[in-house]
This record gives sequence, structure tokens and C-alpha cells, in this order.
Amino acid sequence: MELILSRSVDCLCDFTYDFYWQHKGKRLDPSGVIPDQQGSSLTYSDIVSLLKKGEDVYIKGNAGRRLGSSLGVDLKFFGGNGRSLKVGSIIVEGDVDSRMGISMLSGAIFVKGSVKQPLGNVIEVESDRKGFRKYRSITDILQGGRNDKIILPNIMKGDTLLINDGLIRDTVAARLDSEKKIVIEGNAGMSTGILMKRGSVHVEGDSGKNTGVLLNGGSVIVNDTEEFAGAYMRDGILIIYGKSKGFVGANMKGGRIFYKGEAMIKHTQPDGKDIRMLIRLLGISGIHAMMFKKYYIQ
Repeated sequence: MELILSRSVDCLCDFTYDFYWQHKGKRLDPSGVIPDQQGSSLTYSDIVSLLKKGEDVYIKGNAGRRLGSSLGVDLKFFGGNGRSLKVGSIIVEGDVDSRMGISMLSGAIFVKGSVKQPLGNVIEVESDRKGFRKYRSITDILQGGRNDKIILPNIMKGDTLLINDGLIRDTVAARLDSEKKIVIEGNAGMSTGILMKRGSVHVEGDSGKNTGVLLNGGSVIVNDTEEFAGAYMRDGILIIYGKSKGFVGANMKGGRIFYKGEAMIKHTQPDGKDIRMLIRLLGISGIHAMMFKKYYIQ
């Protein structure tokens, strides 16, 4: 399917329709005709439906923000099971604005032009389409999807994905359900580890807002972070090594947060098992580990 655009349009191939459950059509109507298209009258839901059928969507022109948001997720709000779907590819003969592939779970995005940061949950792999760069879901790669070769300087080393290209990404490891590890040798964007069930993400630099939001298992380790770290957390472990800007643990439902600062729930001191875990994960001394507070729902 071909979509020819005369200007950039946001939220194309967005499986959430710009978080439809929040705005109920005020920001985007799934049945609405995509603006500024030439020679067709496709709606937002038309192109999502085509992707779900395994067909490719070819965009001639520039794509706006949130291209391919939650691509490949069978979202529960729309009657799905929250798991991965086998979907077609998105091919863009132009540039792409920020947050491409945010919370992306499967499929591929090919881009001929440039991609603006922050990216989503994607990483560049060796392309099988001449003249286009290819991006795949980080989660899909770690869960045993197609064995595409990751482009240097990022590498897969055993069960660990090392990311050191300096690009900022939102929603890294979204919905990850595999005992694999991601090490980001730099900074990350917002919502690192969102909806993770298993695995580990270690951000050696800083991360943005909503780090560990809706975390449902596994572990997320960051240095400094912004507001709402661990918000609505259900399970798993969040370790904040440095500082956070506030509202840590807001509406937390389960799991554990280890942090030296103050959070929005009651805390206790780490026990012997917690101390050993912190020493192992952070490479710190026992005395340093004892300086952390343990936050959890009692």
C-alpha cells in the first residue's frame, strides 16, 4: 500500500492512535482520513489494519512524530492480548520525526532519509532494502525475532545487547519478556523498561521521566533520572544510583525500589539479601549498599 504525502503527518501507523484511551478521539480519530495525502483517502485505521494483515505500508514523503508507535502490539484496549503480532514493514521514502518506533514490539521500519531523536525502542540493523536504513524493535531482537545483524558500534555479546551509539531512545526494552540484558553506555530517554516482565536494563548514564513506569518484572538500573520513576510499578526492581527529580514510586502497586533519596511510599532498610544484590549489580561495597533505602508496598 502506498501513501503519498505533501507534508509531514504525525502518528502514522500508530497502533495506539496517540493513546486513544486517554483522549477518546479528541486528538486523533482512527477513522479519520489522513491529511495531506495525494491520490488516496486512507484513514489511520486503514494503514494499521494493513500492517496487522502482514502487508507493507510505503510512505512517499516525510513522516511526523510517533511513526509506528507500539508497532506489532496486540493491544488489550482494542480487544487484544497484549502480546506480539506478526506485522508488515513500514517503508519511508523521506525523513522521520522523533519517537519513531516508541514501544515497538515487532516488524521493521525502513527509512531513506534522516531520523530525529529521541528514537523509540528501535536499533539499526543491516538493511536488506537498497538505499534504506532498517530499524528493528530492541525487544523483538532480544526475544528471538529475526536474526538481523546489528549495526556497529552497537553489538550483541552473548545474552547482552551493548548500546553505545550515543542516540537517545525512549521506551527501551518495552514489554521485554526474556532473560536478556541491555547495557546503555550513555543516556536514555523516557519510560525505560515500561511494561517489562523479565530481563535487565542498565543505563550507565541518566534517564528521562517515567523510568520503570508500569514495570512488571526484571530489573532497571539507572544513574540520575527525572520525575515519576517507578510510577504504577507492579513488580520487579528499580535501582536509582544517583538522584531523581521527584514523585518516585507514585501510585506504585508492587515491586521494589532502591534509592538513597525520598519516594512517595514508606521505606525500610535493605536486608542481607538486598545488600548482596546491590553489591553484585552495582559493583559497590557493602557499606555503600547499606546507604540505599528500600521502598515497597507493605
